[in-house]
Amino acid sequence: MSRPQIIKQLKKKYPKLNHKQLNSIIDNFFASIELALKENKSVELRDFGTFFVKEIKAKHSARNPKTGGLIYVPKKNKIRFRASKKLKEFLNQ
Repeated sequence: MSRPQIIKQLKKKYPKLNHKQLNSIIDNFFASIELALKENKSVELRDFGTFFVKEIKAKHSARNPKTGGLIYVPKKNKIRFRASKKLKEFLNQ
């Protein structure tokens, strides 16, 4: 589902809000998630799931698949999502 589709659904559910207000709500929602993840905090949305940051360790002996030569891969942070039990049950009905 794309951002415009989300805005359309919200507009149907809350007709008193205009497009600019809905856009602002979505921007603030995602900005707050980004800020929390940037501060290395997890974001839990009840009955949906949890976003969290996982640090991937540096690799000193990784291989370049094209040449087969050894390369160094620095450590990095990745965003992970763990679905809630309720969401998993909903998807597997």
